[in-house]
Amino acid sequence: MNRIAVVAVVAVAALVATGCGSSKKSSSSTSSSSTATSTQSPSSTAKPTKGKAAGGAQLKLSADPSGALKFTTSSLTAKSGKVTITMSNPSSIPHAIAVEGSGIDKKGKVAGQGGSSMITVALKPGTYTFYCPVDGHRQAGMKGTLTVK
Repeated sequence: MNRIAVVAVVAVAALVATGCGSSKKSSSSTSSSSTATSTQSPSSTAKPTKGKAAGGAQLKLSADPSGALKFTTSSLTAKSGKVTITMSNPSSIPHAIAVEGSGIDKKGKVAGQGGSSMITVALKPGTYTFYCPVDGHRQAGMKGTLTVK
């Protein structure tokens, strides 16, 4: 009986040790998720930043969290070339991001509350319109100007 108890204690200790290792991986994973979420958080300034490996500009904006049909900014600026726009949606109303002008007309997927919509387009210098392509949102004022230099 003593021998069985010792084996059980060793088995439990092994499971706890394995569980601790697994927990460590989980917290590391959570930390990575948290980092990804923070990079997708809305930026009220919507300043472009250089992309990592691919180059180009990465712009961030957000749908208005109060539920109003507008973005947190009405103007964005980027250098010409590859431009990625990520719109986070804290609103309970579904929204998306789209860009049009100078022969460009690209729409991102519709995102529900807590999600995001993203598009990447190659843009030449000029003025473009970014907007929400969900029916009626653009007409209600959910749009802005993207200036590419």
